[in-house]
Amino acid sequence: MADNKSKVGKPDRSRINVDEEYELKDWSEKFAISPTMLKQIVGKVGPMVDDVKAEIEKMRRPSQPR
Repeated sequence: MADNKSKVGKPDRSRINVDEEYELKDWSEKFAISPTMLKQIVGKVGPMVDDVKAEIEKMRRPSQPR
């Protein structure tokens, strides 16, 4: 469900709502990834910013040789 723009309050910056275009754009730019990639990551780990950030960092780490 879309945010009610008439109810102004403190933004919940601990969650990413990929269904809101402005949030998708802002978070994509913040993490320097595409909106499509952000949606995939949120689908995998959930909407919590810390979880998304950890997954992005994990993806960016070079692979360890075995």
